[in-house]
Amino acid sequence: MANRFSTKGVKEKAILSWSGGKDCALALYRIQEARDVRIVSLLSTITKGYDRSSMHGIRRQLIEQQACSIGIPLEKVPLSRVSSNEEYESRMREILGQQKRKGVFKVVFGDIFLEDVRRYREERLTSIGMKGVFPLWGKDTAELARTFLRLGFKAVITCVDSEQLDPCFAGRAFDEHMLASLPAQTDPCGENGEFHSFVYDGPIFRHAIPFSKGEVVMREERFSYCDLLPTGSEEPEGGR
Repeated sequence: MANRFSTKGVKEKAILSWSGGKDCALALYRIQEARDVRIVSLLSTITKGYDRSSMHGIRRQLIEQQACSIGIPLEKVPLSRVSSNEEYESRMREILGQQKRKGVFKVVFGDIFLEDVRRYREERLTSIGMKGVFPLWGKDTAELARTFLRLGFKAVITCVDSEQLDPCFAGRAFDEHMLASLPAQTDPCGENGEFHSFVYDGPIFRHAIPFSKGEVVMREERFSYCDLLPTGSEEPEGGR
């Protein structure tokens, strides 16, 4: 007689760190392709006041539309405009603790080669009894960029660090032409923080995310942001 309490074939639950950009999108694709864990939530940090994803500067509404199209619930982590590391860690411990009580013990990240970033994540997760999963780790970034495009993903550059890349790249499509025009020292995936992106279509989505491009602004005399507006939205609340 079969054991009705058997866990054979039951996938382990995990959450995925979601910025709205290409690396986390490709990480999600890889996880879904491997089918060894089940992503039960996308975790996004949202800056209060700006109402945007941290660093990428993507409007909350667009992040929510991504999650809806993907079909996975979105867990939003609110952070203050000038968030300290202590605040970030406190909020993350709180949210991850809630997930752990639901039986989630793994967090998936789109990191590729930054050892210090991975070490930081793993140390914090280990301290609360969780584990990090890095499906893109150690992969060649040029090949990852080409794979991203070959799979049919579409993205636009939302933020450029002007100390590492010309601000004119803000608002450009992440495509073969853009990759070919990057300076030799720039990582094709922007892994060193050169640029950030917004993914609006691809194999993980049930439908494309509609948007229009707004103005490009410089913040902190360093970061050039291209504002993306949800199609049909009213004039934005509190621009970045």
